[in-house]
Amino acid sequence: MKIYSKLLPFAALALSALSCSEKPKTELETYTVEPTDISEVVTATGTMESVTQVDVGTQVTGIIDKLYADYNDQVTKGQLLAELEKTLLDSELKSADANMASAKASFDYAKANYERDKTLHAEQLISDYEFQTSQRDYDVARLSYEKSQADRVRAAKNLNYAEIYSPIDGIIISREVEVGQTVVSSMNVANLYVIADLDNMQVVGNVDEADIGQVKVGQRVTFTVDAYSDDVFSGTVTQVRLNPTTTSNVVTYEVIVEAPNPDHKLIPGLTANLTIYTLELENVTAVPLKALKFHPREGNGDDQLPEAISSDTPAKASVWVLRDGKLFETPVGLGASNGVYQQVTDGLKAGDKVALQYNTVMANPQMENREENPFMPKPPGSKKK
Repeated sequence: MKIYSKLLPFAALALSALSCSEKPKTELETYTVEPTDISEVVTATGTMESVTQVDVGTQVTGIIDKLYADYNDQVTKGQLLAELEKTLLDSELKSADANMASAKASFDYAKANYERDKTLHAEQLISDYEFQTSQRDYDVARLSYEKSQADRVRAAKNLNYAEIYSPIDGIIISREVEVGQTVVSSMNVANLYVIADLDNMQVVGNVDEADIGQVKVGQRVTFTVDAYSDDVFSGTVTQVRLNPTTTSNVVTYEVIVEAPNPDHKLIPGLTANLTIYTLELENVTAVPLKALKFHPREGNGDDQLPEAISSDTPAKASVWVLRDGKLFETPVGLGASNGVYQQVTDGLKAGDKVALQYNTVMANPQMENREENPFMPKPPGSKKK
């Protein structure tokens, strides 16, 4: 027992020394200014669409006789895609030719009579009634001939419509008919094919109302699609549509992103995950935002905090720069911000150390990881485990 009683004073001294070594210490955290890049993005989802997509149809009624193109075929403008059965259309054209020939003969006869009667009437050799009758017959024959010409043009045009040609360069993404099927022309054109230009695609993105104010035409966009998860595609904002869409009380706006597609990987209907770069600055001077909120303070006790020297120049914004062991208040000009970093347009240079905040650390960090003796008495107020 005497041995333990002699050791108690030494244990008390050791605890006292440990408690002194564990006294917290305040240090200044700084940021070294160097050229950096600042960016800010808006994320959205959208759907791939072809910039140019055409429904190819027929303007005449008939039976599909031949199909020269199918799904996924690459076609060029003016290429023959399909033909309708032409028997009825040919007969209509022949009938129109016959009617026009008959009308022309009647017109030539009426014209000759009119010119003869006009001369006779001028010499008062026929009555006014006879001349007026001749003139009426001539006008009727002329109008009938003109109508037959129009009918002939329509019949020829309908025959031409029996051959369906591609209006654009592109790829057939849909075929709506089969050989032998009857297509009926009514108020709406009967569709045969859907052709899309896959060289030039676009994404119709839905941007939340909270972010739409940051999106502008010309901004760079990157996006991914699930079909090619390892690929990142690029595009450009070409249009911000002002018509809102409300779904489940969420308001979104359509943003059109142009996306070149030389490899034809992007196809209509794919879901795209968009990243719109609303702010992009390269190699600019910038500091963390908390540097603008920093306020120096004096050290307490053992803290060795640098002396703070205020600026005499009034400024809207300033930071504190550490030089030669002292803090100097430095007015700065501000540019753009991405919510984390603030661009500084003047007042700082590369290498400056800008104060950010004070941090409290343990004077002896090794004590934080020391093993605790379970038999050592706990300090007052500590919780037993």
